[in-house]
Amino acid sequence: MTVVVKNYKEPDLWVFMNPRFIDVHAHSLIRSIWEVRGKKRHFTYSKIMLWVAIDRGLRLADKRSLPCPKRNEWLAARDDLYEEIMHKAWNPALQAFGQSYEETDALDSSVLIMPLVFFMTPSDPRFVNTLKQILKTPERGGLTSNNLVYRYDVTKSDDGVGGEEGTFCLCTLWCIEALTRAGEFDRPLLQRAITMFEDFLQYSNHVGLCTEEISEAGEALGNAVQGFTHVTLISAAYNLSRTMATMK
Repeated sequence: MTVVVKNYKEPDLWVFMNPRFIDVHAHSLIRSIWEVRGKKRHFTYSKIMLWVAIDRGLRLADKRSLPCPKRNEWLAARDDLYEEIMHKAWNPALQAFGQSYEETDALDSSVLIMPLVFFMTPSDPRFVNTLKQILKTPERGGLTSNNLVYRYDVTKSDDGVGGEEGTFCLCTLWCIEALTRAGEFDRPLLQRAITMFEDFLQYSNHVGLCTEEISEAGEALGNAVQGFTHVTLISAAYNLSRTMATMK
């Protein structure tokens, strides 16, 4: 979004963010962040990030005094999408947000970004319940093993690839930051964040770098070195350190 502001002399970059574009993509079936090879769906993560795009567009218009003649349409699109996500992605029986509108019974750790992008407060009972579900072991219906987090349960979600995979470092760090933010309101969750963060650091290599995934045996898997792992590691470390300092 910063690029949009700095290059406003190219109006198409700002016009790109318009209600018609939003409306088309809000109802599109896609493969989402994990680029699944199976059927396209209305993935919760992608809906959240579309909400983020609209919300940040509105904030930029206000902060930079950019023209926004369709502000009311943007506001309506953002608020409608929020209500849609809260209704269609929520599983009342599981008491958690699901991976997609079509499969709310399947957990996906990408929904942990909700409080990280200010979609909802980390103390919201619906998010806390989702977080606690993800923290359960796979045997109990969760996504966490040895304080490391899987993307999703490959036995419940058809990604079109099949097979098994390791825990995903990005997801573990999202979980740590979500726990940190929720821990400001519930102290035991902050302690869990500290424990998970300390455990995660043990899996870095001899120069402190991380891979994409970690196997059950603790072996490094996937891309190495993985950029988004380190960006998320910095964010998790910063927010954990800041929260611990304010709660002493």
